[in-house]
Amino acid sequence: MVAEPQPLQTEVPGTLPGLPRAFGKYLLFDRIGRGGMAEIFLARMTTDLGGVRRVVVKEILPELSSDPGFTRLLVTEAKLAARLSHRNIVKVIDLGRESGRLFIAMDYVEGYDLNQLLRQLSRRRFPLPAQFALFVVREVLAALDYAHRASDGSGAPLAVVHRDVSPSNVLVSFEGEVSLCDFGIARALSPEHENPALGSQTTDPDESRIQRVRVAGKSAYMAPEHARGEEVDTRSDLFAAGILLWELCAGRRLYKGTEQEMMDMAQRGLVQPLPERGLPAQEKLQAVLDRALSVDPALRYQSAAKMLEDLDNYAISTQLMASQLRFSSFLTENFADEIVALRRARERAAEAAQLRPPVEVSEPEPVTAPSDPPPARPSPRPQRTRRSDAPSPLTAAQELAPAQTKAASRGPIVGVLLAAAVAALAWFALR
Repeated sequence: MVAEPQPLQTEVPGTLPGLPRAFGKYLLFDRIGRGGMAEIFLARMTTDLGGVRRVVVKEILPELSSDPGFTRLLVTEAKLAARLSHRNIVKVIDLGRESGRLFIAMDYVEGYDLNQLLRQLSRRRFPLPAQFALFVVREVLAALDYAHRASDGSGAPLAVVHRDVSPSNVLVSFEGEVSLCDFGIARALSPEHENPALGSQTTDPDESRIQRVRVAGKSAYMAPEHARGEEVDTRSDLFAAGILLWELCAGRRLYKGTEQEMMDMAQRGLVQPLPERGLPAQEKLQAVLDRALSVDPALRYQSAAKMLEDLDNYAISTQLMASQLRFSSFLTENFADEIVALRRARERAAEAAQLRPPVEVSEPEPVTAPSDPPPARPSPRPQRTRRSDAPSPLTAAQELAPAQTKAASRGPIVGVLLAAAVAALAWFALR
């Protein structure tokens, strides 16, 4: 299986230290990975009207955030990438600096990057089916075709070159979508005025670290002219796409060895024929690879559209034309349940932490004891009696109440009887 020399570090299930935490207007709640350039987090962004959106935040490492040259180029390239809008390109939605750290926020693609997917397949000991290998590369070529042809509002070409078409920058969602991310970031990591194979001599340890980051893991997907520090163009991206196609179909890395050994092989463009894998009409696929991986850029495909057309024709003729729906079914049946459940649980924990009432520490209110209840109105003191067995006030009141009630009830009856007697005497007197 294909694997990066320095694989992206993913977190194991469980509580992540330091998360969730606020980062500007974002709430980071899951660490997706860490590479040579940035820590990558899954985050929640809440709008002014209360809407919630999942995004990916790439928090650039401190040594790169403090590099003026890197910062300048990153801002320029990110602004350019933000103008790209295509179904196969991850949209950049924010770029800024928070707590001294540069960051890029982009749309969240729920799934894996291609490097992580290949490691999962390796653990399960089965290769990526050929139809899906072709599907992934075809979708990458669709993204490159759009980006290479993109123009500004006046129709002038944007001259976009990705410079780092590699498995870690190819994202696959559980919906079967394939998206290419990080357009232009490789240029910030490997400025054109530096030779990525040689670097510049410096005694600054931070600058040495930056130079190592700029080339770490990238040589395995560099076109020869890129590895030699020469000018690159859109055909350099097609060479990298050819390496992706070779590795996905072969089930292993094209270049192996130390970083310097891989750089040497990349500079010479040493590419072996595709191993025999029992693919139908493999010689036709090999012809596509030979043209894409030509050392001379003039002999390569001159556009992503032409390479995509040839790869489509091969897939159709060999009945290896997969759809997004079939790729989605393959991914969800094998990988989706565990990762989605874990991320949802961490998001719920982050939401609960976000909704928890804040603790006021700036101006704490004085703590006071609860006020005493108002004193009860004293009950009338009963008259004293000489009897030693005088009833208690409560008992006396209870005994008195029925007697008063009986007297009050007899009063009206006596009055009626007296009135009747007077009336009778008067009647007899008148007679």
